[in-house]
Amino acid sequence: MGLQRKDMLGLQDVSAEEINLILDTAVPMKEILKREIKKVPTLRGKVVATMFYEASTRTRSSFELAAKYMGADTMSLAVATSSVQKGESFRDTAQTIEVMGVDTVILRHSMSGSAHYLASCLKASVINGGDGKHEHPTQALLDMFTIREKLGKIKGLKVVILGDILHSRVARSNIWGLTKLGAEVRVAGPPTLMPNHIEKLGVEVFYDLDEAIRGADVVNVLRLQLERQQKGLLPSIREYHRLYGLNNDRLKLAKEDVLVLHPGPMNRGVEIAPEVADGPHSVINEQVHNGVAVRMSLLYLLMGGGDSDEITD
Repeated sequence: MGLQRKDMLGLQDVSAEEINLILDTAVPMKEILKREIKKVPTLRGKVVATMFYEASTRTRSSFELAAKYMGADTMSLAVATSSVQKGESFRDTAQTIEVMGVDTVILRHSMSGSAHYLASCLKASVINGGDGKHEHPTQALLDMFTIREKLGKIKGLKVVILGDILHSRVARSNIWGLTKLGAEVRVAGPPTLMPNHIEKLGVEVFYDLDEAIRGADVVNVLRLQLERQQKGLLPSIREYHRLYGLNNDRLKLAKEDVLVLHPGPMNRGVEIAPEVADGPHSVINEQVHNGVAVRMSLLYLLMGGGDSDEITD
């Protein structure tokens, strides 16, 4: 059966059972990606629109490909050349798109809570492609899919989320999802980039990176959001790299089969050393590949998917 919800706005209010349903459904979706002809008619006649008010490569492209591989039609709102530039409101723009026959809207916006607001305005399904500093649920879902696929489980794993926790919607969604599936989550980073009271989300806080990654099964490295560093939260980029950059020497403190993840885009030589990003423990490119399968799964389940035999026919 499909998801019993209209929207996917974040993982805070999604159950472990729903998360596992999405991850399980992504397995046959990934098989479609291995075909010479990557196309099934499962969502034929459906229309998916992307509304991205912030720049994106991976999320936007993978959602559009996911919809097309499932047989849906897609449209993309180019905000820079749309009526938004003439002063049209966020709500009016979305409702204009909906009345053209759109079934699902993928939204990315700089404002936290924007996806929830949009979902309250539309009958169409809304999927949060990242809203401000709030959540990025599909990134967390693809991260969990990658971990489960490579290590066979999530429950009981020690997962370190490293970097700019304060500004990261990826961190928040991962924390909600991983803790619900039974992982032991550690967050590590400078005190100035750590939210107040984050331990109340069920995570352990570390300011010493070596201590944090000791015995870790997974290290998920966040992008240092350089555009936000004019606030004086860090002494320098060089200092950040020295204290919190993931390199091979530090990685030796983790488990021998540790996985290294990164949501992208990477600042090589800042939060992650090139030899780690391209090394044997890195599954960064696999995350991107798995992102298409996970987003196919979510579109299928939100837009009325039910019988698993329908997926691959």
